[in-house]
Amino acid sequence: MGTQQAVHDPPPPSARVQRKRGKRIQEILNAAAELFGERGYDAVSLEHVAERLDVTKGSLYYYFSSKDELGTAAIETLGDEWTARLERLLGQTPGTPGARLRALIHEHVGIAVHDHPAALRLFLVPREWPAEQRERIKGLRRRHDTLFRTLVEEGIASGEFTVTSIDTVLQCMHAAMSQAPIWCAELPAAARKKAVAEVADTLMALVRSAP
Repeated sequence: MGTQQAVHDPPPPSARVQRKRGKRIQEILNAAAELFGERGYDAVSLEHVAERLDVTKGSLYYYFSSKDELGTAAIETLGDEWTARLERLLGQTPGTPGARLRALIHEHVGIAVHDHPAALRLFLVPREWPAEQRERIKGLRRRHDTLFRTLVEEGIASGEFTVTSIDTVLQCMHAAMSQAPIWCAELPAAARKKAVAEVADTLMALVRSAP
């Protein structure tokens, strides 16, 4: 009587392998985000990303099939991570709209200065990106803007804030926060920490307290 050979699916990757793959993907996304922020979308190729990571271009194709796919992943990963950190902060921060807005500004500037000084610019010039990625950037910006807009509106409603215009205040606030890495990122650690706090305090003057 003949024997029937059992067919088995290949075993799933081990947790260690999955962690290593996830770490490698994150390294690629971080490098791509930095380069896109520094040079703009059109000026960056997969070769540039590979050079930044000191790997071969072919190794990038194992994870991403094209520059567009890598760019989309970099935008979404960075945007989601950044805004999620701000959302978690607000969920853990009680108090008045003013106290919460200052904490939000401080956290945002801290992320920009300490973690992603170049990559922040990904979200400032969406016209340079292809249409699909441009729409994704706009969506992430709206989600991010809503956090700040909601607190400003709450502060106005409670009488804590007076502003010339909500839109103007938010435009000035975001413009200043986007420049913070230029002012602060190269400072020594203690001076950088102080500068981040001073930026947050200065921007709170845009929503000056009602007399």
